[in-house]
Amino acid sequence: MQKMRDCGVVLGVALAVVLFGVEGGVAQEKAAGASAAARGPVMEAVDSALEARLREIAKAHHGRVALYATQLNTGRVVALDADAVVQTASVIKLTILYEAMEQVRAGKTHWDDKITLQPDDAVSGSGLLLFLDAPQTLTLKDVLTLMIVMSDNTATNLAIDRIGLDAMNERIAWMGLKDTHLYKKIGKPATEPMPEDQPKYGLGKTTAREMAWVMERIGRCELAGPSEADAGPISEQDTAICGVTMKMLRNQFYRDTIPRYLEKLDSTETGSGIASKTGSLNAVRADVAIVAGKTGPMVLSIFTYENADTSWTADNEGDVTIAKLARAIVEAWSPEGIDGKMLVPGLGLGAKSGETVSPRGGGSASNK
Repeated sequence: MQKMRDCGVVLGVALAVVLFGVEGGVAQEKAAGASAAARGPVMEAVDSALEARLREIAKAHHGRVALYATQLNTGRVVALDADAVVQTASVIKLTILYEAMEQVRAGKTHWDDKITLQPDDAVSGSGLLLFLDAPQTLTLKDVLTLMIVMSDNTATNLAIDRIGLDAMNERIAWMGLKDTHLYKKIGKPATEPMPEDQPKYGLGKTTAREMAWVMERIGRCELAGPSEADAGPISEQDTAICGVTMKMLRNQFYRDTIPRYLEKLDSTETGSGIASKTGSLNAVRADVAIVAGKTGPMVLSIFTYENADTSWTADNEGDVTIAKLARAIVEAWSPEGIDGKMLVPGLGLGAKSGETVSPRGGGSASNK
């Protein structure tokens, strides 16, 4: 469960989010996907030199490291223990967000659906809602925004209640993720028998590779699984949905990990070039992000775990190790830096080719 790091700042920022909302309008290039040519299969190409460099950084860490990163337009890949099953901490909230996107697309739920915060909903850990008087009425978009931007645990539970725990795990299976699972609500007893491995992993389990795939789907705006029949530009409806969630992710409050050395300039006016979701436990630090490199978008999924440093400071070794690994990847693949203007639904990569075959599953053999 992620702890609060700066309660005063968190309260101020999050109150603004709750009272004024995060706008879901997609002024960001609605035709980003339509303007790019449909892409064919991109073959993975392991960057051995970079991988060796990352291994040296990981070796210096007092704990363990699992990492998977890829540059989506070139297929370059690096991996360190990418299939090790690890505690998710709060990065499992990406799967909640993705299922919410799918349900909005299907008309099963809506961003403006009303959700009532009751007095007994509050749980400890990161977030704002546990400090507010209840009852409070929020929208689904408010709840998801707090879940992503502030990693609000109470908001996460409200989202699970609305979206459905079984639906989330069914979506995880649909995506072909074999080692990812969301077990239960945060800080609440389970309402059904738990798998034998739940005590080991807590809230959820995953791998660096599988969580990168979830973030890639969100960034590419892959909803409901493209097929040969519908391969083409991202629809206006999907662009609008993905614009809402991209705005949440690029306004991530916790920026001591992947963004730490990469955001060298004030991005207040132009918007961040990094869309991410962090997760923290005493001995775990994790960050999964889309980084808008000037040479092409990258997905970085980095977990440090069994960490010797269990402190809750900005200089926690796990946080710093993630930042060093991220810097090495981006400097190697995009030496000219990052550009927030590229963080639009679809990432400017165009529509998926119906010929692309997925190792992830996801409803049809034509998915990537």
